[in-house]
Amino acid sequence: MLAWPVSSGERPARELLRAEVVYNGLGLPRLGAAVLVEEGRVLAVDAAERLRRSFPEAPLRDLGFALTPPLVNAHTHLDLSSLPYGAGSYEAFIERVVAHGRSGQRGLRAAEAGLAELERSGVRIIGDIVTDPATMRRLLASELRGVAYWEVFGPHPDDAERLFAETVEHLRAFRRLERPGGMRVGLAPHTPHTVSAPLLQKLAALARQHRLPLQLHLAESLEEVAYHRDGSAWPELQARSGGWQPSGLSPVQYARSLGVLDARPTLVHMVHVSEADLRAVQAAGCAVVHCPRSNEALACGRFPWALYARHGVTVAFGTDSSGSSPSLSVAEEVAFARALHADEAGPQALVWAATKGGYRALGMEPPKVLRGAALSELQAWG
Repeated sequence: MLAWPVSSGERPARELLRAEVVYNGLGLPRLGAAVLVEEGRVLAVDAAERLRRSFPEAPLRDLGFALTPPLVNAHTHLDLSSLPYGAGSYEAFIERVVAHGRSGQRGLRAAEAGLAELERSGVRIIGDIVTDPATMRRLLASELRGVAYWEVFGPHPDDAERLFAETVEHLRAFRRLERPGGMRVGLAPHTPHTVSAPLLQKLAALARQHRLPLQLHLAESLEEVAYHRDGSAWPELQARSGGWQPSGLSPVQYARSLGVLDARPTLVHMVHVSEADLRAVQAAGCAVVHCPRSNEALACGRFPWALYARHGVTVAFGTDSSGSSPSLSVAEEVAFARALHADEAGPQALVWAATKGGYRALGMEPPKVLRGAALSELQAWG
């Protein structure tokens, strides 16, 4: 299932383009709609049958599942693109990632492979987690749009001052490379259990002060919940964390207690959440990135889509890394989610999340494809 930009090519001067879901960025995605185009320009978006009656001479082309503004992959790890895909436990996956990084295979070369795969899938707007300066420089010089989030680890409180100072220096250097209309520099404290409380607070305050986009893995696995609740998981991590004391809170409420939600981070995964968690997230104005294939591969559980819809939380889609997802295709991510959430999420909600939700998660203005717009501003996928 590939995504491709719509092109007029050697098409008739005027034609109707129909898909199961049509969305021009205004209001809600529409079922049973079509786009009337002429000489590569959008003339109208309306009910397909109404357009056919009004323009009976225009040939009808069916484009499949969706016709929308460009898709957004709101959470990737391009520098892990050489990590082979594998299903298993979340804990085993983290061990694989650490070993892969120590082997020297995580970096620019892997990111280049990921960039090539993204280009084949038709996605040019991303939120990428970056761990090495060369990859950051490559992204900032690229034609991509979105956010390159500099990732920070540091579970021991004694390391907080040093790691914070190093992070500030990195960000200063990276932000000098930002270009109008290009990728922005963001900040990604890995998780509240791999970044100490004092460091996490400093990073959140830095993001607020400088209006940096912030992205945080949160509430991904049951072990994470247990680690925060009573410390009954991950004894090795506890040993590296300088006497970690569980807060008795959920991961979301722990982040809230440290003031992290005040920086309006985009929260990734968010599988194990409660009503109270989502009330806090919605009140803070945080968006959430859903990575269903990664959740499935790592046995993390099922994202409670209906709960998010009930609380009006913005949901976007991300593919996570190649190590826990079989591809970087957002269209394939949505197809998986459609089967997974068939009883909770209709095609309109899924399309909204893959487009407008993604732009919002990255702090970008969602595009609106109006009359007179170039057909190339739309993407057919699925």
